[in-house]
Amino acid sequence: METTVNLLEKAQQRAEEMGLPYKGALLPAEAYQLLQEVSGAQLVDVRSKAELDWVGRIPGAIEIELRAYPGMQPNPDFLGQLFGQLDTISPVMFVCRSGARSNDAATIASQSGFTDCYNVLEGFEGDKDETGHRGTLSGWKIAGLPWEQG
Repeated sequence: METTVNLLEKAQQRAEEMGLPYKGALLPAEAYQLLQEVSGAQLVDVRSKAELDWVGRIPGAIEIELRAYPGMQPNPDFLGQLFGQLDTISPVMFVCRSGARSNDAATIASQSGFTDCYNVLEGFEGDKDETGHRGTLSGWKIAGLPWEQG
């Protein structure tokens, strides 16, 4: 198992290589390790309430919708909820279904005063397989990390 310092360096290098506007990009298992080992680390699940109910939840994650179902309209109070529930200096990792909305959330948070933001690549369900289904190739669930049915 890698040290926390090595994981953070790798995540920061990934973000630099990908041209990301926030601190780092983590694979699901790396995010889980940091959550376990870094005091104050926070995991924010930005999926819609419907996704959380129907697909599953990550125990202990802070749930703040970036976009609401149906219609995936932006949550007008996203930043207010972030500032209300998190501290701005501890590491904040964002997760969604596939890594796209969490990328947006990490960008928004970074631009708004959060200094230590990370995106969880692959998200909760990962990429679509050849039949168009998620949850079979990559992501939090397929990595065998803790989750519970909605």
